[in-house]
Amino acid sequence: MLFNSLDFAVFLPIVFVLYWFVLKNNLKAQNVLIVVASYIFYGWWDWRFLFLIAFSTILDFLIGRKLAKEEHLQKRKVLLWCSIFVNLGFLGFFKYYNFFLDNFVSAFSFFGNEIQANSLNIILPVGISFYTFQTLSYTIDVYRKKLEPSKDFMAFTAFVSFFPQLVAGPIERATNLLPQFYKKRTFNYNLAVDGLRQILWGLFKKIVIADNCATYANLIFNNSDDYSGSTLVLGALFFTFQIYGDFSGYSDIAIGTSRLFGFDLKQNFAFPYFSRDIAEFWRRWHISLSSWFKDYVYIPLGGSKGGTAMKVRNTFIIFIVSGFWHGANWTFIVWGALNAIYFLPLLLTNKNRNNMEVVANHSFLPNIKETFQMLLTFALTMLAWVFFRADNVGHALNIISEIFSKSILSTPNFEGFTKSLIVILMILFFLSIEWLGRKGLFALEKIDIIKYKPLRWVFYLILIVGIIIFGGDQQGFIYFQF
Repeated sequence: MLFNSLDFAVFLPIVFVLYWFVLKNNLKAQNVLIVVASYIFYGWWDWRFLFLIAFSTILDFLIGRKLAKEEHLQKRKVLLWCSIFVNLGFLGFFKYYNFFLDNFVSAFSFFGNEIQANSLNIILPVGISFYTFQTLSYTIDVYRKKLEPSKDFMAFTAFVSFFPQLVAGPIERATNLLPQFYKKRTFNYNLAVDGLRQILWGLFKKIVIADNCATYANLIFNNSDDYSGSTLVLGALFFTFQIYGDFSGYSDIAIGTSRLFGFDLKQNFAFPYFSRDIAEFWRRWHISLSSWFKDYVYIPLGGSKGGTAMKVRNTFIIFIVSGFWHGANWTFIVWGALNAIYFLPLLLTNKNRNNMEVVANHSFLPNIKETFQMLLTFALTMLAWVFFRADNVGHALNIISEIFSKSILSTPNFEGFTKSLIVILMILFFLSIEWLGRKGLFALEKIDIIKYKPLRWVFYLILIVGIIIFGGDQQGFIYFQF
């Protein structure tokens, strides 16, 4: 079920009414409703994959209970590795089986040995990368004794399958979200209104920005051989805003929907395109995944405490693994490695934590230095997105080589170029609102122009009309494939 679909527009109010009006003050019944609603929401795509979620839920719940009783270190490690092996085993099979098989065959063919191997027609379960990491965080934290194991199976099931963030995050830690299922929840009008604001902004990001950008990004990338460097730059620009509007839009809708039910999810995007260096970008982009890899992979490897060789090794590991998490294609691995290369100079010169405050925190506009830093960081990020979007590494390299050719000086020309200028104006409007609201958890939280009620409702009306009139062709969320 898509957030931007009529199905969800009917589904959400029904669940909301049942949750607050029919099951009011009944915590256990509310948790049961969340589980039922979540399974309906996920089963809307393919009910067969509900068994995967159910199996992971039961396994990690039982392992958590067993860890609570077991004090022997080796037995605790066996239990932990059982959870890791099974969860990552499912993820590896569904997401990476054919990738490893094809590369295994290619490796032997390179040395002149032809082998026959049949790939499988495997359907990737929607959101498997997200809920797998969420359940793993629970088992690891229980093993580390940072979290008491759940005794309430229904609350734990609701935590694993919570429908607002089940499919594409944020990847919630058990230490933050699970305890919220134990506590009685009362309706908070201000929290609900804030949630609706965030949902509205998320829908604008997705329907107006991402879906319109997708039309031209797909056209240019799918026919890249026909276009000049200047046109390919526009294609990369459209994809840069497509993926941000798409993914951060999903996160806004997920967080806003959670607030309607009295839950607080962590911020997943903090205006990353206003970053002054790559380190700041990665503190602001897909925060839940970046922090997950930092806490469960980077720090256990030694983090940045060792010598230079260890710092370089760990940085490449974390970025390459992060890239591979996104998909079974060498393009994602190269994308991760390229970001590691961007990041290393900052790490090795101890400048990776220079920009901790939001840009222009005490002024309306950035200074010249900050402007240059943001533009450079944006350009490097956009270049890396070419690998993320391309069909394969060769495709990406061809696009980049054309971008850096003399054709970059030509006038962009592609079908629908004139109409695409309207999308660029939408992007500028979008960036203006994001800039004004950059100090909040989301753009509309602290934006000054909506402090006054008449202006606030006019602004909301503009967004709603914009969604209706300028909404692009409905498309699925990009991160569903991850």
